[in-house]
Amino acid sequence: MGIKDDLKKQALNVSGKAMEKLMADDRRAMAIANAIGKAQRGKQALDRGQEELMKALNFAPRSEFKALGKQLSGLKRRLRELDEKLGEL
Repeated sequence: MGIKDDLKKQALNVSGKAMEKLMADDRRAMAIANAIGKAQRGKQALDRGQEELMKALNFAPRSEFKALGKQLSGLKRRLRELDEKLGEL
């Protein structure tokens, strides 16, 4: 095991102990869980608002960009494969 693995293991142990102490108090754990839930709901609302705004401005929404990005990656891979086959010929 190298130094990197040792440091990673120690960091995980320390963070685990810190989380145990942090979550030991039920009220504190509930407050943290509520805060995380609010942050997640806020992000979802922000994403929905952004999607609606993009549609209102006649721009493609983020989901379409992601789908196009996947298609483009597939096309690039296919182009490399074809280029290799042409190189062999």
